[in-house]
Order: sequence, then structure tokens, then C-alpha cells
Amino acid sequence: MKKPPSYETQDLREFAEVLSGRRTIELFLHTPVPEDLVSQAIEAATWAPNHHVTEPWHFYPFGRRTINACVDLVRQIVTEKKNDPRAGEHKAKGWSEKPGWLLVTCRKSDDEVLQQEDYAACCAATQNLMLYLWKAGVGSKWTTGDITRDPRFYEIVGVDPAREFVVGLIWYGYPKLTPTQSRKPPGDVLTRLP
Repeated sequence: MKKPPSYETQDLREFAEVLSGRRTIELFLHTPVPEDLVSQAIEAATWAPNHHVTEPWHFYPFGRRTINACVDLVRQIVTEKKNDPRAGEHKAKGWSEKPGWLLVTCRKSDDEVLQQEDYAACCAATQNLMLYLWKAGVGSKWTTGDITRDPRFYEIVGVDPAREFVVGLIWYGYPKLTPTQSRKPPGDVLTRLP
């Protein structure tokens, strides 16, 4: 009788370390991330599971002009929301320090079930992208703040909101600081069914 393969391998332990070691990064070094690495991460992202191979995602790396327009917009949004120009300036300053920007969108569907499946696929693709970057030493933050729902943002990035919606705005770069974190033990989130 053939023995089942062992799951006690160095490769598997290293993979688990990548999964459990990834962190949301808030502060980045100013060292640019090679565009080729980002392209490879996008390619890895597209291997996420997606029902009926719909491939509903689209990726938009931002150039400096688009980043600057988004920084101006977030300044305006926060100033309007808090009625405080200093709050808007503070937010804009923080955002202007994010070195890499990438937008992930999902194709819209009138079919509610397909839309849920496609959104789940886009989330899996985004996680693939972030894990690939993390393995390469690049941190990221996935944000879905007010700006990603603002019609002015869609104008800046040239996305038709009738055809696609934002899954996330991903900031990426080499981490300046990597936070520690913990999770509940598996027994707290696991229920075995008979």
C-alpha cells in the first residue's frame, strides 16, 4: 500500500510563514518597487479561483499624475467631511507618502449570484497579489475608504461605475515598520460538523 505524502515539509512551513507573517503596512520606505515585480504580482493574482473562469478583475497601477489627483481629492473629501482644512491636509500628507498605488476593480453583473462570486474571486486575487508582494519583501495596505466610493475618484481613474466597481485601493512599498499581530486559536473559529 502506498504511503500518503507528508505534509511536514520545509516548503509547506515556509508557505505558512508567508501566510501568517503578512501584515498591513502603514509606513513605507521611499525606495521604489520595480514595475516588473508588480507585473509579476498581478499575474500571480489572476490565478485566483473564479467560478466559470469569469476573470472579473482589472488592475490599474497609478502613475504620479493620478496619485497627485487622488491626494488632492482625499484632502477635499476629509476637509468637507470634518469641516476642517487641517484634517484634510494631514490626511493628504499621509497619502502622499505612499510609494506605490494599485486599484483593483470587479466587473459588474446584473446577476446577483454571479456578482457575489466575482467579488469573492477579486478578493482572492487581491490576497494573491499581496502575498506575492510580501514574499518579495514588499508590504501593502488594502483600503476601501470613502474615496473609493466617490464619483470624482472614478473620474480621476477613468473607470466607468456602470461597468465595474472598486474592490480595493492597494498601497505598496518596502515596509518601514512591520507591526506584530495575533489571531484567535483555530479552536475558537472552528466547528466540526458531523
